[in-house]
Parts: sequence; structure tokens; C-alpha cells
Amino acid sequence: MIRPTCAALAVALGLALAAGQAHAGDRSPFAHDAYPSTYQRIAAPPVLITGATVLDGEGNRLEGADVLMADGRIVAVGHGLQAPAGASRVDGSGKWVTPGLIDVHSHLGVYPSPGVRAHSDGNEMVSPNTAHVWAEHSVWPQDPGFGAALAGGITSLQILPGSANLFGGRGVTLKNVPGTSVQAMKFPGAPWGLKMACGENPKRVYGQKGGPATRMGNMAGHRAAFIEAAEYLEKHGGRTRRDGDGGEPRKRRWWQSADSDSGSGDDGNGGKRDLKMETLAGALNGDIKVHIHCYRADEMSNMMALAEEFDFRIAAFHHGVEAYKIADQLAERGICGALWADWWGFKMEAFDGIQENIALVDRPAGSCAIVHSDSAEGIQRLNQEAAKVIARAGLAGIDITPEHAIRWITSHPAKSMGIADEVGTLSPGKMADVVLWSGNPFSVYAQAEQVWIDGARLYDRNDPARQPTRDFMLGQPAAAGNGGVL
Repeated sequence: MIRPTCAALAVALGLALAAGQAHAGDRSPFAHDAYPSTYQRIAAPPVLITGATVLDGEGNRLEGADVLMADGRIVAVGHGLQAPAGASRVDGSGKWVTPGLIDVHSHLGVYPSPGVRAHSDGNEMVSPNTAHVWAEHSVWPQDPGFGAALAGGITSLQILPGSANLFGGRGVTLKNVPGTSVQAMKFPGAPWGLKMACGENPKRVYGQKGGPATRMGNMAGHRAAFIEAAEYLEKHGGRTRRDGDGGEPRKRRWWQSADSDSGSGDDGNGGKRDLKMETLAGALNGDIKVHIHCYRADEMSNMMALAEEFDFRIAAFHHGVEAYKIADQLAERGICGALWADWWGFKMEAFDGIQENIALVDRPAGSCAIVHSDSAEGIQRLNQEAAKVIARAGLAGIDITPEHAIRWITSHPAKSMGIADEVGTLSPGKMADVVLWSGNPFSVYAQAEQVWIDGARLYDRNDPARQPTRDFMLGQPAAAGNGGVL
């Protein structure tokens, strides 16, 4: 029996605060945020959910267990927890509890509803390299899709630019809360993600605009940009990222000066700023997570070779319908596969997809399989997309438990987005992003009944007052009596 004391709560919250401060302080010039988050959690009383089946996001399943939240954080998960004074009690009997779901690949806000040309703000198709643009400057907080995603249990999501360009720009991670500005939704302390693309999209868009028109042209464009970025990085202070548990300095690469770790020795303040180069230098330096739109195994192999040449890390390959062919290589390099359950065949590079893709990527030791949406509709049922994978794997003789699969839509995307120290599991001290399901979340009949973000109940399927309506939907017949959820 676990009975958390006030002292235990203080320790848990203190550790979380210390972790956040350490993360925020470990920044290079390329990670400076000119438009920082203004997100403020909603004050709420402590919450105790009792007697539920709990999937903690770490691979564990607890029957008849309790979850205690207070001051925006997870306090404890266990049996026989005691509610502090003034706590709200929720009977979880017959229900399931999971961490809030996380979508690593979304275009909500940049391709919002209604889907009209005036709202198409996700692809800056003016150059193969638009690394200087930031998706957050296109996000429309009134997009009704945010509310629909919340009703599906989505509490955090990464909004990415589209894939028309070799370098599409910076993505932004949001807390799925109502806001009048994107800064009010911006996940505090979350690193940016750089959207890159290989394959058909860039060559189709730019083949008649001066190139690249081929896959070799794509690769040459990636290399040329990183050569320039490496020079910019050395001029503006050199690399600060360190590898290994021992904190050893990174090995010197071919572009670095032989007489110092920082090339020219520039203090980081000299020279003209270049927004495009700042993003690419941040990716090389490890401050910005690299997310690559790539379908074919051969092209993912090329991108891994590119990462080796320029000594940067790939956080995740997105879509990757042929990822199953290189699952062992992805696991060995710590690269996540952010994949669809069953999308395939809609263009040539998507032709060799199989429905066992995610299950096979998930098999090697150290793997990081993710179910993503890339869809305003799919994000509303990310749990069911994961359920498809479980079912298809079962037909292939691969048994996958709910406590294992929940990581595909919680802790694994959190890892790839650089926010795993705050969300993704029901670990004490982490943000209290929690979903109460009517049943097994991998059942087609399951619904998200209540959703908490930082311990505040923002969604309740049975309470219209707890179903946020975006301003755009106010007065719309479709939203009447439905909380703005389409």
C-alpha cells in the first residue's frame, strides 16, 4: 500500500522543477527562443482516480490501481492511495487510465478546418531550403481540430511544416489547451523539431523550378546546406553538444579547425545572423531535433549516412513505409520510426508498405516505434490506429500487450520530441497529463471519458461545460451541444 505524504509530494515536485530548470539552462545560442511560451497551467484541486486498470507508459499494467495528481504533477500510482483534503475523487472501476496521448506528426493549426486555400499555411514552397520558417508562426489556435483531438485523448502534439521542401522549417510542440495565441499553447522548454524531406515530394515540387529534379539532386541539396551550416556553426561558437555517458567531447569533424574546439574562436556574437543557418546549425549542434519525412529503406539509409557525414542525430523517420526492412539499424542508432498503421500505395514510394511495419520496427531491443497521424481525422483516434497494429501483429503470430503498445502513442513520441522528462509516462513528478478511458483504449468501443492536462480536467465526455469550443465554432450549428467537436 502506498500512502504519499506531503513531504513525498514536495520531493516529487522539487525534482521535477529542478529537471525543468536544468533543461532550460542547458541552451546554446541556436536554441534561443525569441517567442517563448506563455503557457500557464490551469489551477485545479488534487485528483484521485481509484480502482482503474492503469497503463503507465513504461510497460507496466496495474489492476485496480489509483492515480493521484496534485499541483499539476503526478504524485503517485499504486494501490490504496489516500486523497488529500479538497481532492476530487473519480471512480475508475471498470475503466482504464493512460498517460495523455502524444502525436509526433500533426498539421493542426497550419492546415486547419475549414480546409480552404486561405488556411493553407503549412508549406513555404518558394525554395528547396526554407529552414528559416517556423511552423508556430502559421498556427491558428482557433482550429476546431484541436478540440476534436482533445476528445480523442491527445494532450501534446508536434506541429510540423509540410514536406514540399528538402528543409521545411521548424516544428513546434504544443500543449493541447485553448489559447488566443500560439505562445499560450507552446509546450514550455520543448525543443524545436527540424522538418526535412527526401523522396518524391521535393523533386515533384521543384523539378520544374530549377531543381532538385532527382533523388541525387535531393541528396546534393541536403549536403550543400549542411556544409554551409557547419561553417556557420564553427564561426558562431562551435559545437557544445557532448556524447556518451562520460560527457566526453564530440570528435572533431573534417570542417573543424585543428587548433581549437570552436574553430575561429568567435564568441557567438560576431557576424551577421542568418535565420536559415541558425536552424541548420541548431540541428547539427543537437539543440533542434531532426525529423525526416522518408518512405523507402534505401533513402532512409542515405539519410543515416548523411547524419554520419555531418555528425548529427536523427530523432525520427516519419511515414517510413519500408522501415521494417531496416528495423535493426534504426534500433542500433536510436532512431524512432514514426509510422502509419496501414497507409500505403498512394504513390510509388509508398508502394511496398505492409501492415506489420510498426510491429516489426518495434521488435529489436532498444527500438522506438511510434504511431503518428499526419491527419486531422486520424489524430482523433490515435488509439485505434495503434489497435490496428496490435491486431495485424496478432495475425502474424506476434502478441503485443496493451501495456507495451501504449508506449507507441505516449512515451516513444515524447522521447523523439525531447519532452520525455516531462510527459509520456505516469511517473511521479511528471506533468499530470492523464486520460480516463471507458474501457481498454485499444478497443474500437473505447472512448476517452475525461482528459486532464497538468492536472486540470479540460475534457469530460459527459459534461458539455468541459468540452472546449474554439472561437471559430461559436454559433455554428455543427457545434451545438457537441462542445465544438466535429
